[in-house]
Amino acid sequence: MFQFIIYQILFRKDVKEMAVVYATLIVKGKKDFSDVPERIQDQVKEVLIDLDLAELAQ
Repeated sequence: MFQFIIYQILFRKDVKEMAVVYATLIVKGKKDFSDVPERIQDQVKEVLIDLDLAELAQ
């Protein structure tokens, strides 16, 4: 049980970091939003909205 909780905490951190990485690549024009894996698209969209670049999340 304890290992599962630790895994969940670490996994969420990784997802957030990957969302920032993908958002950065989208802003720089290296990737499109369609290149983002489905499981983290919501998080990437949130990052882009926070950067006032919601139009890139389409």
